Amino acid sequence: MPSMEIENSSISHAEEIKVLANEAFQARKYAQAIDLYTQAIELNSQNAVYWANRAFAHIKREEYGSAIQDASKAVEVDPKYSKGYYRRGTAYLAMGKFKEALKDFQQVKKLSPNDPDAARKLKECEKAVMKLKFEEAISVPESERRSIADSIDYRSIGTGPNSSSVPTEVAIAAVAVAVVAAVMMIVGTAAAIEVAIILVVVLVVLGARWWGGRGGGVFHKGQVHDLDVEPQYSGARIDGDVVTLDFVKKMMDDFKNQKCIHKRYAFQIVLQMRDMLRALPSLVDINVPHGNHFTVCGDVHGQFYDLLNIFELNGLPSDENPYLFNGDFVDRGSFSLEVILTLFAFKCMSPAAIYLARGNHESKSMNKIYGFEGEVKSKLSDTFVELFAEVFCCLPLAHVINEKVFVVHGGLFSVDGVKLSDIRAIDRFCEPPEEGLMCELLWSDPQPNPGRGPSKRGVGLSFGGDVTKRFLQENNLDLVVRSHEVKDEGYEIEHDGKLITVFSAPNYCDQMGNKGAFIRFEAPDLKPNIVTFSAVPHPDVKPMAYANNFLRMFS
Repeated sequence: MPSMEIENSSISHAEEIKVLANEAFQARKYAQAIDLYTQAIELNSQNAVYWANRAFAHIKREEYGSAIQDASKAVEVDPKYSKGYYRRGTAYLAMGKFKEALKDFQQVKKLSPNDPDAARKLKECEKAVMKLKFEEAISVPESERRSIADSIDYRSIGTGPNSSSVPTEVAIAAVAVAVVAAVMMIVGTAAAIEVAIILVVVLVVLGARWWGGRGGGVFHKGQVHDLDVEPQYSGARIDGDVVTLDFVKKMMDDFKNQKCIHKRYAFQIVLQMRDMLRALPSLVDINVPHGNHFTVCGDVHGQFYDLLNIFELNGLPSDENPYLFNGDFVDRGSFSLEVILTLFAFKCMSPAAIYLARGNHESKSMNKIYGFEGEVKSKLSDTFVELFAEVFCCLPLAHVINEKVFVVHGGLFSVDGVKLSDIRAIDRFCEPPEEGLMCELLWSDPQPNPGRGPSKRGVGLSFGGDVTKRFLQENNLDLVVRSHEVKDEGYEIEHDGKLITVFSAPNYCDQMGNKGAFIRFEAPDLKPNIVTFSAVPHPDVKPMAYANNFLRMFS
């Protein structure tokens, strides 16, 4: 057969495979779609559509690093293909890289000047970048930042109908800043930005003088607002300093009926949790006595009603029925506040009943984009946003069960020879860095091939079965349990049975169709017993309801 006919045959076959890939994508079978687009690319790598479509499937799987690579290849093949820039901009956006995203959406607008959708999204991206610049302008250096938790005493927070926790001066300054921000967003010119920054600096200076004169924080401990919770409040109440099971049950029932907890009790739970977490090491050892069991859950991602279902299936946390929730409690799901307060309350009730590990979504940057920040502002207040950010920095990074099972949110490391003592020595009281052991614990993923490779997420790395085997041998461990990835069955066993991924958010984001799972270990053999479950109904509040406005446009 002449070479031209072979080439035409390959191109034709590639198109047939692309149709199958598109069908898989429409059926939300994104992994299958990626495999099919890959086959099409192998037959015809000069078709920008295939690269951009595969990038879109990677975005759906939150593999933003791979999406950026594919979208970049699309625009390399065809510099005038606007969807390539669009996909790459979307991936940058999802990673919080707004400035890089802006460049791509500017290019989309340039290539499609009459496309109203492109114009709308460019405008939103410009607003996001301007807001970022505004926040950078008014941010306080880390070395000068005061702990919000240290300025709060939940026993003396004004909760009466006529009391105010925020002084008038601060309220006026806050309104002024909000007006300036709004003007900046609307006008968007360089002159407006400069004027805004000057005004903000003046406000910050005045605010600093007021703060210094008062010598306190948002809720200064010396202020007297020791008022009772409003008589009309009918929700769960904490009597004194002790969080009881009756309180937690009442709170969960209120949450189930979409009722809020009083801020006074929310402060108490979060502040008590902070004190408890600060005393823990970065790597926590868990002892499960002979004959007892222990349950490990993966990502919950704000799916409160599925969390209730876990407790229905497996029992409430207690000293006799302990749990480890392995990070990513919040974001995406729109009941993240209910999830985190429930888990924190159980920990306050009985520290041995529940263990909590940090995930990559327990961070300011993720919460700002994926909904937790907006949800907390809507349901509680801005102060709680900062408070949760501080407490998340106190969460341990990993756990070891009976010196045999290593449990971590993300995965393993870019170098061999990492010992458990190295993990214990990590100074975790900070926002997650973009590289190093802490970053890799939160972000890395397993891969089927041996060795190490670049991260499909754009952060951390991918590691093979040989890496897992060496880590276990060097630390005298038997098994790695991690979360961090959606799995169709709620779990996946990899690396010759030495690594299990567990994911506990079924029908993730109301669209993935996956099951959830948790793992029960029985001592002393610690053989994993995996239980899967399906999603349960929840009130008609969509996932990402509180997420960054711009990101919701692409969801």
